[in-house]
Amino acid sequence: MTLTELKYIVAVARERHFGKAAESCYVSQPTLSVAIKKLEDELEVKLFERSAGEVTVTPLGEQIVQQAQSVLDQAASIKEIAKRGKDPLAGPLNLGVIYTIGPYLLPDLVRQNIARTPQMPLVLQENFTVKLLEMLRAGEIDCAIMAEPFPDTGLATAALYDEPFMAALPTSHPLASQESITSEQLRNETMLLLGTGHCFRDHVLEVCPEFARFSSNAEGIRKSFEGSSLETIKHMVAAGMGVTLVPRLSVPAEALKPRGKGKKDSDQMVRYLPVIDAGGREPPMRRVVLAWRRSFTRYEAIAALRNAIYACELPGVKRLS
Repeated sequence: MTLTELKYIVAVARERHFGKAAESCYVSQPTLSVAIKKLEDELEVKLFERSAGEVTVTPLGEQIVQQAQSVLDQAASIKEIAKRGKDPLAGPLNLGVIYTIGPYLLPDLVRQNIARTPQMPLVLQENFTVKLLEMLRAGEIDCAIMAEPFPDTGLATAALYDEPFMAALPTSHPLASQESITSEQLRNETMLLLGTGHCFRDHVLEVCPEFARFSSNAEGIRKSFEGSSLETIKHMVAAGMGVTLVPRLSVPAEALKPRGKGKKDSDQMVRYLPVIDAGGREPPMRRVVLAWRRSFTRYEAIAALRNAIYACELPGVKRLS
């Protein structure tokens, strides 16, 4: 068997489609199919069940694919060890970031990384948490910046910062004149949510769990709107269609200037308020972490990335070491 054949079976197991797997490996489908058939003949086992438009991995195939991924990781480690002998930070670092972090952290992070380790360019991938976890396991990315919690997949993690949530309200809203707002007050409002798949949606629903019921008699929820991005939802808030929660780093700096300074109140369409809970409970927040495979050998690259993140401004968050 060859590493190329192992790469092909991992791709088919991931894509569940021979054509897509061949495309991801930059070979023709016949080439990939012949190679996999050769491997099955050599092992005298069937790795995949083939039917019209569908490919499934056999139970024994699952075990072989897992071992194949491990072998590919180890083979990649040989190259990485060789690179580290010359320059521990040489070569690109494939970084995944969830959608509700990327736009607000990456511009500063890329600048810091170029200034500190120009020989280690970042290859960026934005996606949902579940997809980034799949890409980590498959070796398609080296590390990912995500928000806890996420399923324990045996990854190594390092806490980066705790980020509080802020409420976003139209400036015309009766509560917008307050200096802060409680989660109890939010529960009486029309809440604008991110669509299914965004982990930040789940964080919001933890603060206001009744919005998860989606029953027609739930006050406000029958009018709620699901958006594809935080920026879309902010525009909906500005239009007076409801309120939402946003992570602190997504709040524009000018929006937090004292009212009456810099801009007229009427010029700012959205008011951002800290969320404060009674009873001594912590205000709602999320923990942002850096995750990577335990088999990933570029320890210096992970450390350099963490240092670049800590060098970013990160206004309003609690840095963790």
